[in-house]
Amino acid sequence: MSKHKHERRDHVARLVAQRRAVTPDIPLDGMEILGRARRLTLLSRPPIEGVLARRGVDAGEFDVLATLRRSNADAVRPTELYQALMISSGGLTDRLRRLESAGLIERVACAQDKRSMLVRLTDKGQSIIDLAFAEDMAVELELLAALDPAERETLADLLSKLLMSLETGA
Repeated sequence: MSKHKHERRDHVARLVAQRRAVTPDIPLDGMEILGRARRLTLLSRPPIEGVLARRGVDAGEFDVLATLRRSNADAVRPTELYQALMISSGGLTDRLRRLESAGLIERVACAQDKRSMLVRLTDKGQSIIDLAFAEDMAVELELLAALDPAERETLADLLSKLLMSLETGA
């Protein structure tokens, strides 16, 4: 057992210890890692969602605005949006309706095919996403304060390695 396992005193460590007591023969690596990832997500959501609420959007709407902003295109096809967001077209339609009502996006006719509609950020939408994104990144950096820059880089590398293995296996 590594030195680090003895130092773990978080919520998941307590659950792992309880589980190990009743099933000592089952490896608990998944619980150690994926359980912590889930707990990190649960604990980080409230401060992040607070940022979004202050900007008048929810997490799904933020995702649409952020996707439009990083596309660096004047306008995007709805199909490209829902593929990038990995949601259904119906889910996207509802988000687009809310964002359009709030004046954060607009739908415009495609120059090549007037029957097709594209989605683009309004000036207000671009301002909201830029402010929300900057504030979100500041909050996320605060959430990572227990790790120094080298530890953050190592953790990001390890998570990327794990994620790539799961994505290519899917």
